Amino acid sequence: MSGATIPPSTGPNLQAIIEAQRRIAPHIEKTPVMISYPLDNLSGALLFFKCENLQLSGSFKIRGATNAVFSLNEADAARGVLTHSSGNHGAALALAAQLRGIRAWVVMPRNAPKVKIRAVEAYGGEITFCEPTQEAREAAAAQLLRTTGATLIHPYDDDRVIAGQGTAALELLVEIPDLDMICAPVSGGGLLSGTAIAAKSLRPEIMIVGCEPANADDAARSLASGHIEAAAPKFTIADGLRATLSPHTFAILRERVDRILLVTEPEITESMQLITEHLRCTVEPSGAVAASPALHRQISGDSEDLRIGIILSGGNLDAEAARTN
Repeated sequence: MSGATIPPSTGPNLQAIIEAQRRIAPHIEKTPVMISYPLDNLSGALLFFKCENLQLSGSFKIRGATNAVFSLNEADAARGVLTHSSGNHGAALALAAQLRGIRAWVVMPRNAPKVKIRAVEAYGGEITFCEPTQEAREAAAAQLLRTTGATLIHPYDDDRVIAGQGTAALELLVEIPDLDMICAPVSGGGLLSGTAIAAKSLRPEIMIVGCEPANADDAARSLASGHIEAAAPKFTIADGLRATLSPHTFAILRERVDRILLVTEPEITESMQLITEHLRCTVEPSGAVAASPALHRQISGDSEDLRIGIILSGGNLDAEAARTN
């Protein structure tokens, strides 16, 4: 365990995360923490699953989106909000906007999972489709910003979003205060940044582990090289983990994250099945990534008393895609 003093971060501080918790509490679920003795035995540790797959809109993303939307003043809110997203953040922003009674525009890649497209539509989001590249997403969003005057709520490169995402770890540590480690998935880095800030601020000795598909290992490569690496060209079933870090999230992760662990596609699939069987709930591939290192014994301690918190980030499983992959 690392007990080093954490330097001040360029991201939101613990107080911002506490304020975010107060702001969003009336609008979201306080998700349960689940345990499973068979999964403990399989991992050789004590596992505590923070079930954001049971959250409103089906993922942790509602936390950051709601904090950002309800932080806006009335004039900015009246012009609506806009984002680009492969799915979960777009759905969350559409729902948060609906809760505040404002418009939401969402730029989505043409190959986004159908279940996530339907979710954005169900919450009243106005979708613009684009080619499945980061450049196309950003260009389409920039064009919409010029025509709508809306406020951009970036999926992860936004302190309001990062603070909101950090509330999941805050809740987890209030319920299970003596964790040795927290595992969270990493893509653009918003959830892992918020998790690391909240957890390290409360308990500097806690280990923070980012979990990433081996087929989308840009965060691991970035932290190893010391600069942001390009996305891997390979396919991963974890469609929500294909984004790359921003300079902002990269800086936070370099300060506060202890390790990045990689998992294979078969390990992701097996982890989904194990969670469904033993926790009796659905988790999408991106959420299962956070559980995979523990379930496949990449993490070990001096004894079976190692206490690991795992953030199951989402449950928006595209059943049709799962059948064809």
